[in-house]
Amino acid sequence: MEQYEKLAELRLIVESDEDDNVLLSYLEQAKDVILNRMYPYGTDEEYAQTDVPKRFEFKQIRIAAYFMNKRGAEGEVQHIENGIHRNYKSSDVPEDMLWDVFPVVGIPR
Repeated sequence: MEQYEKLAELRLIVESDEDDNVLLSYLEQAKDVILNRMYPYGTDEEYAQTDVPKRFEFKQIRIAAYFMNKRGAEGEVQHIENGIHRNYKSSDVPEDMLWDVFPVVGIPR
């Protein structure tokens, strides 16, 4: 999937009129989360050369949407207002979003 396709998909999911650079930043952060899980001992230079595997492209979009939806509430432990309860265990991506991303033996190419 091309970057512009991911961008369009993310824009639809979050119903955002944000600047493309903002959305691309969230997609890049999501890419880093996935690649850090896959290659825990890789270097920044290696990550820059590596794309998200095709099977994780929609996961990248979902993680980017998760980051966007949590803007302004990063690390929130509890929030109760008008019957709405919010409680985050961590300010990072929940483990259940990454359950199928396993470390790869070796280094990215």
